[in-house]
Amino acid sequence: MNPTEELLARGELTVRGRIAEASNAVLLCTVTYEGVSAECVYKPVKGERPLWDFPDGSLAQRERAAYLVSEATGWGLVPETVLREGPYGEGMVQRWIDAGDAPGPELLALVEGEEAGEGWKPVALAEVGEGRTALLVHADDPRLRRLAVLDAVINNADRKGGHLLPAPDGRLYGIDHGVTFHADDKLRTLLWGWAGEPLTDEARTVLVSLASQLADAGPLAARLAELITAAELAAVRARVALLLREGTHPRPSGQWPAIPWPPV
Repeated sequence: MNPTEELLARGELTVRGRIAEASNAVLLCTVTYEGVSAECVYKPVKGERPLWDFPDGSLAQRERAAYLVSEATGWGLVPETVLREGPYGEGMVQRWIDAGDAPGPELLALVEGEEAGEGWKPVALAEVGEGRTALLVHADDPRLRRLAVLDAVINNADRKGGHLLPAPDGRLYGIDHGVTFHADDKLRTLLWGWAGEPLTDEARTVLVSLASQLADAGPLAARLAELITAAELAAVRARVALLLREGTHPRPSGQWPAIPWPPV
């Protein structure tokens, strides 16, 4: 457990307010431990909205599982996330990322015409009103590409633009991983720009390492087994194996809406 995880797991939580636009209960808190304080997000299990395709009360565990997989990649794409008791019962607590003043280029855009342009990857045509369409694009950014690989591994069913948080130090984080790890293919994302393209050498190396850590005696497998079902853990292994075997970013399956709604 690193110092930030220890702070999140053992500190005293003080609720400061609710993030109103969230579909589930998301509380902005201050956490304090041994004289150190930080802002964090607390999502109590009691505040989770039931979903038809995910077991009730399991979203917080999936958020923790996504963090563990992110850490296992070495990419650090998910803010520190723990499971703990809070003022409203057990829930997920995650380090707050203040992306308000983060520098750097845009990650998503709408452009006229059918060409993404240099430095951009096309996603889909979008209606923009009055019978007009624009091309939805995302940046050809290595940080986003790593996140696309992570999403494929954890089977993220809800990668929206608002879940991409560039930090002031130049790092990029992904948040809101409650609908992940389903045993069926449910990948829905705005990051389809690399679909069908070869994986980078870096991604292949990471996936080989993940496969080892996900083996029956692997450390990651043991930790995930406490958070997701045996069938879901087997599906994670299968997705990693498929990515390595095919060597390309996945394409939309056609059996599930490829882009989340609303997209941002």
